[in-house]
Amino acid sequence: MGTGVNWVRYWRDEARPLEAMHARFRDHVYALHSHDAYSFGITDAGAQRFRCRGADHTSGAGMVMAFNPDEAHDGRSAAELGYHYRIVHLGPSLIREILADAADAAGTADAEAAALPFFVRPVLTDPVLTGALARLHAALVSGASDVLERDELLTATVVAMAERGATRAPRMHTLAGRAQRQAARRAHALLHESGAEAVTSEQLAGTAGCSRFALYRAFRAEFGMPPSDYQRQLRLRRARRLLSDGATPADAAAATGFADQAHFGRWFKRVYGITPGVFQRGRA
Repeated sequence: MGTGVNWVRYWRDEARPLEAMHARFRDHVYALHSHDAYSFGITDAGAQRFRCRGADHTSGAGMVMAFNPDEAHDGRSAAELGYHYRIVHLGPSLIREILADAADAAGTADAEAAALPFFVRPVLTDPVLTGALARLHAALVSGASDVLERDELLTATVVAMAERGATRAPRMHTLAGRAQRQAARRAHALLHESGAEAVTSEQLAGTAGCSRFALYRAFRAEFGMPPSDYQRQLRLRRARRLLSDGATPADAAAATGFADQAHFGRWFKRVYGITPGVFQRGRA
């Protein structure tokens, strides 16, 4: 919705305490308020000013904002043309679950007792965090990314925020050597067996016999890319075979798990440098 000057788009996960907003404000002023969730935002353009913890703060283009649950703050433009920003809200239970998994404490008493991260600075200047939040936000609101990609980006963002911007971040547990290779290869086999079917990070981790976070790190170390990217590669390979056999791009997209033909076409060109149509017309 919007007026041309002010506009807002909102997205909400129906199953988890996870929300995202994309907005441009020129004259909107936020009243003093707080959220029952962690809120991580990026200022894309312009600047916004807010009062938090008894002090005034300004977030300019490229900066990250981090609010703890129940932390009171307001907000207004700090630039003549307003500001453009993205923000995600994550419930404490979701943050705790992700960090417990990363510490390999999921399902144990340690997971329940684990301290939640605390963000001391409301504004952070860190390109790594800006990039992680931008990728997560895009995956949440686009509708084109699948569940595996969203889960990977969610974990990567929460872990990065905890490690680089917070206190009380847990020590992350990863695999090495033979354990790393075995976990990665079990997940690799499941992706090949699944074909176009959706695979969750929980399924991959269960097959690999480790946490979701450890499996992500192990797979990337062994195969040079995250599981979601490898799954997309397998789908593109199958789509190429279907196109070679005479399938239309629309049918190939539907048969290989892409959101739609446009989504398929974008990834086909990104990976192979040509469109599906050009590939088909190249048949002898």
